[in-house]
Amino acid sequence: MQIDDTLLTKLEKLSYLKIADEKRQEVISQLSEIVSFVDNLSELDTSALDVTFNMTGKGTRLREDEIHTSSEISASILSHAPQSQDNFFIVPKIIE
Repeated sequence: MQIDDTLLTKLEKLSYLKIADEKRQEVISQLSEIVSFVDNLSELDTSALDVTFNMTGKGTRLREDEIHTSSEISASILSHAPQSQDNFFIVPKIIE
């Protein structure tokens, strides 16, 4: 995948970020490096690995699901959102 100005503009719109004109080339370069690294990972041959492989052999520890709510935390998080209504984030439609 090639990162270009068109894709960066689309990412800006989807993420509600504004990248300064003088930083655009730097961001494009950094994103291109990240995508290149991920492409390298996809070239690894993992066919011999068990799909349930883990390093400890013990699996993942589970915890009890406990509900923790605080209206102060919600209000603090929503105060940083560009748009919110009725304790929800308002985001642009991304499915066309």
